[in-house]
Amino acid sequence: MHDPWAALLIFGIVSALAAVIFWPRRGLLSRLQARGVSERTRVEDALKHLYDCEYQGLPCTAESLAGVLGISRGRSMQLLARLKARGLARSAGAMVELTEPGRLYALQVIRSHRLWERYLADRTGLEPSEWHAEAEQREHTLTPSEADALSASLGHPRYDPHGDPIPGADGWMPPAAGIPLTTLSVGDAAAIVHLEDEPPEAYDRLVRAGLGPGTRLEVLSSSAGELRIRASGREHVLDPVVASKISVERLPTGGGPEPDVETLAVLRPGESARVVRISAACQGPQRRRLLDLGVVPGTRITARLRSAAGDPVAYEIRGALIALRREQAEWILVRREDPAAAAVQSGAGSDSAHGVREG
Repeated sequence: MHDPWAALLIFGIVSALAAVIFWPRRGLLSRLQARGVSERTRVEDALKHLYDCEYQGLPCTAESLAGVLGISRGRSMQLLARLKARGLARSAGAMVELTEPGRLYALQVIRSHRLWERYLADRTGLEPSEWHAEAEQREHTLTPSEADALSASLGHPRYDPHGDPIPGADGWMPPAAGIPLTTLSVGDAAAIVHLEDEPPEAYDRLVRAGLGPGTRLEVLSSSAGELRIRASGREHVLDPVVASKISVERLPTGGGPEPDVETLAVLRPGESARVVRISAACQGPQRRRLLDLGVVPGTRITARLRSAAGDPVAYEIRGALIALRREQAEWILVRREDPAAAAVQSGAGSDSAHGVREG
């Protein structure tokens, strides 16, 4: 007969070995796999940093790479040595620069990242502040052919949701555009071309304020402590740190924000307006939901009922009553109708709305 204690001991040893090898995240196999993934990730992140320096005309050194990747200077120098050994980078005096193969590789990673951000914005309900971090993980998983397929499924977008250009499959990248909002003077008009997505807290504040690529604005006042602007019929007070995350293009005199454009949220019960557009800050399923409800340029919307708490509000849209939260209403930019015409149509349209749908 077999010794049951010996069998139990063998079973325990085998179980312990299996745990050491296969335990999720901490097992030997997981660590070896993670090591391979992190090696590829680190190389690709290093290439992105070199390209970013090149794109912005900044010097790239072992110190700058160490700071971006959060590693020691020694490990940064080892990583740069590996890039040079693979023909992806070369020394340029005290600096490091990309070779042509390294530049094309970096652009492939950047292309994947920005396509993923476009996908997350258009096809998922992920919060805007989470797009960048999620894309940072996914960008290392695509092959060039898979990136081409993703681009095709999205209609070959040219820009990501932050306003950054998406490199083409051939590696072509348009030059940087825009100037910092903080360089404008009082009275200047501009259009937003880019919102910096880091840190996420600052980006989230801008999105919640309804600001996004394409938004027109005018600088109302500027001081060391704050910048006050008007955009989409509302005034916004930005601290310098947040304002520095916005890049704009100047508009000619008189080309600023339309003075008569407001957000739907300002309408009081009985008031009507026509849709001008949906804010660029509204993306993904939320934008598609509003479009499905008929919120398109030219649509007439009338505020009908305000809840006891003041939020949501029922709006008449194409003969139906739709309940929209204030956040949703602020995404809809409108132009008020002539009061006399609105009064006539308000009475005619009120009988056709039955029931309240939740937006």
